[in-house]
Parts: sequence; C-alpha cells; structure tokens
Amino acid sequence: MTTDAGEPSLTIDELAARAGVTVRTVRFYAGKGLLPPPVLGPRRVGRYGPVHLARLALVEELQRQGLTLAAIERYLRQLPPDLTPHDLALHRAVVASWAPDAVETVSRRELERRAGRPLGPEDLARLSAMNVVGAAGEDAFRVDPGLLRLGVQLLDVPLSHEAVLAARAVLVEHSRAAARALAELFRGEVADRAAGDVKSLSAHMHPLVVQALLTAFQRSLREELGEWPGGSGTD
Repeated sequence: MTTDAGEPSLTIDELAARAGVTVRTVRFYAGKGLLPPPVLGPRRVGRYGPVHLARLALVEELQRQGLTLAAIERYLRQLPPDLTPHDLALHRAVVASWAPDAVETVSRRELERRAGRPLGPEDLARLSAMNVVGAAGEDAFRVDPGLLRLGVQLLDVPLSHEAVLAARAVLVEHSRAAARALAELFRGEVADRAAGDVKSLSAHMHPLVVQALLTAFQRSLREELGEWPGGSGTD
C-alpha cells in the first residue's frame, strides 16, 4: 500500500499489480531508465510510490500509442524532473487523447481496480458527469482509460458537478481555439513540402505541441492560483 503522505511504500510486486503489468515489465522499464530508482527501505528492499505508479502508467500509455522505446525516452527526457503524480497523470491523459477511440468496456470490479479505490454511487455519478465512465449494462461500464486516473483524482476535489462541467467547457473551447490557430500557423510551413516531409512533420508535431501546450498551461495556472489568498505562486 501507499501511506497517506504518499511516501514510497509499494513493493515491486504491489507496484506491478496496481499498474496492471508484470514485475518483469517494471524491471525492464527501470533498466531502460524510464522509471526513477526505488527508495531503499529496511534490508535494502526497494519501495515505490505515487510518482513511480504515475510514470509507469505514462510509459504504458506511450507504448499503447505506438511510440518506440527510443521515442519514449526522448519524450520523458523533455519533461521537467520534478513533476508530481498529478502532473504525470495530466500528461498521460493528454497522450491518451492522441488515440481516436480509447473507450473500453469493463466490469465494476475491473473499473475499481484501475481506479485504485472503491467507487460508490456518488463517485460513479461524478465520473459519468465528466464523461469518464458510462453505464454499459448490468455490472459493466464504458471507461476512457486515459481520463480515468484524472477523473478519480477529481473526486476528492471540493467542486460541484456544475463547476466541473463548466471547467470542461472552458478547456474544450480554448483548446480548440489554440489548435485552430496552430494548425493555420503550421499549414503555411508545409504548403510547399513533399508528402513524405509533411507526414514526418505531422507525426512529430502532435506530441510535441501537446506537451508544449500542457507545460505552458500548467505554468500559467500555477501563476494564477498563486495570486489567490494563501496561494504559493511560483518560485
């Protein structure tokens, strides 16, 4: 398990089980430098925490999107080294959005396993309002894997359904406007290029632009929240 303080307390077996992968996979990723080293506990037993779990989930999502190990290494090297589990979950949600259709149908038990916690009727109602899950028959749910972890984290945020939906509308509106403006900007760059060059540029631009937008948004939001009474601001 993980302590309330979020300190590393998972064994490698528990980390693998929580992430839905094998211990061999965890060791493989660690050997490639895709996961930070564990914290050594008593008797030098490696312990893992929320950052390891979130980073492992991000690596798995990048794999699902078809990125090679070399491409995943490049992607992770470009991330700030001090990202929190929440920051990593945001990146994973954005990466999952690259897929045209990421919705899966799972049982209640599997949904709760992936969420890492029991889900009561109110929890399911909130996740449904955020379009993260939906009923798909008796004891079956449609779930967006890329948004599930973020949606579960929002369950503990003291916001009403209305505020969550309003926030989602704001994000959709402004992200579409940014995508439109960037598409127009890059369209001029590829107008006179060969088809192969255009395809190569498109393959590289999607993850890079998404990552740049997410990083810029995180910094802007941190600055805005820092202006609230009691806000920490930026260093």
